[in-house]
Amino acid sequence: MSGNVKLLSDTLAAAKSEGRAALIAYLPAGFPTVDGGIEAVKAVVAGGADVVEVGLPHSDPVLDGPVIQTADDIALRGGVKIADVLRTVREAHAATGVPVLVMTYWNPVDRYGVERFTAELAEAGGAGCILPDLPVQESALWREHAEKHGLATVFVVAPSSRDERLATITAAGSGFVYAASLMGVTGTRESVGHEAQELVRRARATREDLPVCVGLGVSNAAQAKEVAAFADGVIVGSAFVKRLLEAETAGDRASGLRAVRELAGELAAGVRRD
Repeated sequence: MSGNVKLLSDTLAAAKSEGRAALIAYLPAGFPTVDGGIEAVKAVVAGGADVVEVGLPHSDPVLDGPVIQTADDIALRGGVKIADVLRTVREAHAATGVPVLVMTYWNPVDRYGVERFTAELAEAGGAGCILPDLPVQESALWREHAEKHGLATVFVVAPSSRDERLATITAAGSGFVYAASLMGVTGTRESVGHEAQELVRRARATREDLPVCVGLGVSNAAQAKEVAAFADGVIVGSAFVKRLLEAETAGDRASGLRAVRELAGELAAGVRRD
């Protein structure tokens, strides 16, 4: 069975044709539970998210800030497995019809087996993977199997990436390229940073047909509007997870689902404003 890389490309193209950026929401699998995580994905899509990234919880993250690390720890202590991540992708995509990617560090995929992981992700209806710590020069095996199974390979670029390396990364990537708006880890911030716009410009200069989506720091409609003015997609993660964490702490999961749906609606309005 082929994955949904075409659905991802079509979704980003449709947003562009509407004169707006796509809203991409990140949520970790298994948080607060596997079922709860699936419901959270449904909620953000109901609120207006165009694309969803499902995080594969990892014990030693390099990109994720304290909010997502806390959620990942809860998921790992709850016993989340790769099978649960794939189930989240399967049920979320079946329920919403939107493209669903997995964001994962390389070690779990390597241990699971590249062929097995790509085949099962495609079978689950996944659209691809974001691999923040897989160097492009070591990605040939992954890209071979991802392409065979119809999955996008999304690499992360940063303001520190030199033009030559940007060109190498965008040439190898598919679906879109994830532009980290600043140096650092994920988390909500007062401002997204002016470096993001320049990074998008430089990435586009290397390959015009590959969408550039910006993440790290976006947490409200005003920031979403700011980024949507120059990027093809706006990626939001910690702001959603924070609301789920607050609800979990209060012992009211239903309020968490309402909160992430409302936030998705605000962000979706932000990416649509002139």
